[in-house]
Amino acid sequence: MITDLTDYRTSDLKSHSRREVFRHAGGVGGMAILGRYFSDDVLAADALIENNPLTVEKIVRTSVRIPFRPVAARNMARELPHWEYFEIFEVHLKSGVVGLGEGSMYYSWGFTTDEDIARAKGCNAATIMWDDSFGPGLQIAFFDAVAKQAGVPVHALLGQKVNRITPLSWWAIEMNSDDWLTECQDAVKAGYTSFKTKGRPWMDVYAQVETIAKAMPESFKVNFDFNDTLLTAEKGIPIVKELAKYPQMDIFETPIPQEDAAGNVEISKATRVKIAMHYGIPSPEVVVKTGCCDGFVVGGGATRLMKQGHEAEETNRPFWLQIVGTGITAAWSAQVGAVLKNAKWPAVNCHQLYEHDLLKQTLVVKQGKTEVKDLPGLGYELDREALKKYTIERPANRPDPARLIKSSWSDGTVIYTANDGQINFMLTAGQKGLYPYFKRGVRTEIVPNDGSAGWKQLWEEAQSGPVTRKS
Repeated sequence: MITDLTDYRTSDLKSHSRREVFRHAGGVGGMAILGRYFSDDVLAADALIENNPLTVEKIVRTSVRIPFRPVAARNMARELPHWEYFEIFEVHLKSGVVGLGEGSMYYSWGFTTDEDIARAKGCNAATIMWDDSFGPGLQIAFFDAVAKQAGVPVHALLGQKVNRITPLSWWAIEMNSDDWLTECQDAVKAGYTSFKTKGRPWMDVYAQVETIAKAMPESFKVNFDFNDTLLTAEKGIPIVKELAKYPQMDIFETPIPQEDAAGNVEISKATRVKIAMHYGIPSPEVVVKTGCCDGFVVGGGATRLMKQGHEAEETNRPFWLQIVGTGITAAWSAQVGAVLKNAKWPAVNCHQLYEHDLLKQTLVVKQGKTEVKDLPGLGYELDREALKKYTIERPANRPDPARLIKSSWSDGTVIYTANDGQINFMLTAGQKGLYPYFKRGVRTEIVPNDGSAGWKQLWEEAQSGPVTRKS
């Protein structure tokens, strides 16, 4: 999972004609599909037509904070405490139909602004739902509303349903092996057969995998996202060879920088474990020519998802959908996965992190897969009691409490890292090679802020980068 928070926006579609917008929709024939359910008058781009049922009449935006589950909480607290914050969107059509959507406040492929909401009001939802620039919350709500108005599931608006069930992966941030085992056990209890996590030099990846190999069946698969932290093929190949000895290891994501196609080819040849890369870097042409990866990570808005998903099919490579959020986003992901033939790897939605998924009925996972609902819209209803419980005032800024993280190695090396106002401050240091390189016997934990002068002094010293001590 790429964790820098660039605000992805597709080319500005709002000035395009209705036909041009649908042409951008991943080749799914959006106009023809909608024509099955609505008359030409209803689909007219002029949203001022009197009594058009698809006109966006009102948008309700609600800020929520959903706490992590306990194990997730103590690990997400290191770098990603802001992942608890979401916005729920309810798009009211003139017909009275309400569409549901959701987006993260601080981690997403795109973000919805007040200006986005203003330009959506009074528009025909069917003519703007393919416009990724509205951000995930509004876009999902547009699709949910239009599908409900048509009386069909969202996947019917996206294309032809080719998958009755879609695979899902349990996701967790990097953890010490004891917490890692707890997460894997919880995943199995919930019906999952795949677990995606992070490979980091400040965690003992060997102990993690050895622990799982002893406790989990070979059918339980683990996917490691290194986010470039193996640095180079020469350094990384011994690591991937060692981890690949365990049958549970299934996929390595972005082991080294994706731009290094030649290096990724070397890694791919050195291990039986499959290599995944975020779609687009390097280009699909380079991927096909060199064989530098076995499949892709696909994410973004509806137009981008359809485009990348169909292009991945042309390269004859599988992919997983990586669309992060609560159960609302997971429901959307399942609808997308229904129409993309090569969405064969388990989707990563991260809704398992939270104590509640905001749905009245949660997604049921059996043998690692969930059924794609054929009910109108997303197929799931918002739990309004939960919405009320978790509603907050929107924070003025991204929550970023002072944190001091201690990583301890068995040779006595201790490194302290502090949050410095940037997201992924530990990952950035790891990508620069500022930690010992994937050694055994390391544990990483937050140092509680006891209010002492010593804690504050060490935190301030670590503002310029990781601080090394010897115990």
